[in-house]
Amino acid sequence: MKILVINAGSSSLKYQLIDMTDESVIAKGLCERIAIDGSKLTHKAHGKSYEFNNPMPNHTVAIKMVLDALVDKECGVVADMSEIAAVGHRVVHGAEDYNCSVLIDEKVLASCEANSELAPLHNPANIMGVRACMAVMPNTPMVAVFDTAFHATMPESAYLYGIPYDDYKNYRIRKYGFHGTSHMFVSQEAAKFLGKDIKDTKIVTCHLGNGSSISAVDGGRSVDTSMGFTPLDGLPMGTRSGSIDGAILEYWMAKTGKSINEALVNLNKKSGMLGLSGTSSDFRDLVEGNGLDVARNKMAVDLFSYHVKRYVGAYTAVMNGLDAIVFTAGVGENTPYVRKQAVGNLEYLGVKLDDNRNENCPRGQAYEISASDSKVKVIVIPTNEELVIARETLAVAKL
Repeated sequence: MKILVINAGSSSLKYQLIDMTDESVIAKGLCERIAIDGSKLTHKAHGKSYEFNNPMPNHTVAIKMVLDALVDKECGVVADMSEIAAVGHRVVHGAEDYNCSVLIDEKVLASCEANSELAPLHNPANIMGVRACMAVMPNTPMVAVFDTAFHATMPESAYLYGIPYDDYKNYRIRKYGFHGTSHMFVSQEAAKFLGKDIKDTKIVTCHLGNGSSISAVDGGRSVDTSMGFTPLDGLPMGTRSGSIDGAILEYWMAKTGKSINEALVNLNKKSGMLGLSGTSSDFRDLVEGNGLDVARNKMAVDLFSYHVKRYVGAYTAVMNGLDAIVFTAGVGENTPYVRKQAVGNLEYLGVKLDDNRNENCPRGQAYEISASDSKVKVIVIPTNEELVIARETLAVAKL
């Protein structure tokens, strides 16, 4: 049983073909510069990498190239397209329409298009990927897996803002949360690591990368998360400011004479680690080598870690307890300094880090970095959003 997972961007398309009998990846790749000069498909299979530099004027052509690569005599991994049982698509925003993954039809696509106003950079590209697949694989089941769905279990007290209620009802202004597939995966893996039924666990999941979010997962259900109406909310990130006082926008615009669009570009593209350090949005540049010897680099990373700690403490209070803290994604998996700063001085919560294990955490596997006498487990777990999408697709398509 083979599932094709598609993650379509505005000018790119990532994919994996997963054999669900053992959940192994048998091929994966990336289409770059779709509808731009210099289009390229990088396809990886059989332990080798293959490049195709044909023009990709649109997503339909890109999908056709992917499917051709999958059945190619040299680099292919299936005899024909009938071996692909279903296609799972990452769709960023399901709004309040979808609290779970669904089989795609025209009604679902219409809802996704209507929700594009809530995710203008992502949903249109996701929809293009779906329609492109439908054009070349019309008889293959398609499943939408929403980033927001995992957070649909948040209570009103967590997702409502302190604004007029009519603005929520009329304009759908509320916290939605993102990175849902990652938070779902690592919380489930953490429960397995703990040897517990996930319904009996209280876990804080820290998805820390260029985009970062933290979730409170109580009994396997998201009860709060740091990202809000958009991914700008919550933690300061690579280039995003994170949560700020809304009145700052008006003040900054008055001082600079800039427009609201310029203000949002400033908050989304020029802030966070980049804006604070003045040098880079990449944590590797800020931390590795002598990076932390630069005062502003250290200030930026310490500020980020401080905000992670704030959420860990707040979400422990929300859940009335804590069994585990999970670190995942690029920064969470690979930056011991951030992990140490984020959970340091949390002994009152029963959290004790093993510095040696933290510093020597192996990559690519679940690994405990807490001390043997720590009441709360601290675990590094590599995320696997593509596998979540494949599992959801298998379940929804009822294959």
